[in-house]
Amino acid sequence: MRLIALSAAALLMSATAALAAPATVSIGISPDLQKAFQKTYGEREAQLLTGDLASSIRKALARTGAHDGDRIELTLIDVKPNRPTFKQLGDTPGLSMQSFGIGGAALEGTITAADGTQTPIAYRWYETDIRESYARWVWTDAEFAFDRFARKLATGGELARR
Repeated sequence: MRLIALSAAALLMSATAALAAPATVSIGISPDLQKAFQKTYGEREAQLLTGDLASSIRKALARTGAHDGDRIELTLIDVKPNRPTFKQLGDTPGLSMQSFGIGGAALEGTITAADGTQTPIAYRWYETDIRESYARWVWTDAEFAFDRFARKLATGGELARR
């Protein structure tokens, strides 16, 4: 009889966990970075990057079920492209898509648990070796930083506290 009660309790707990809503993810852009998008990179790039960051986080959290029911609010603080954006190419005669450099991203935010507990988080990653930056895409290193952040968030990896 006791085994049945324990099995029923375990089943109820797993059903409750399975029914928990996935984390809510919202992404903003810092004022300084917003100016950089308007002046240098182009508005289109801001939408592309925030969408990619949100997608990376949702996919990683869906795989692990981490942070179900939590609210994750992030601010993109800085991004560096590996190659010129379309706006940069249009604004600077002589600039080429063959130009490349090191890129990456920095972000910070908070995780608000269902009980209201807030945890500040921050993450930054930039490529340090130009030999690794001969990337095929404008935002390769920034997207790599997003994927690394999402994996750490989903698996409980160390994220710097602000």
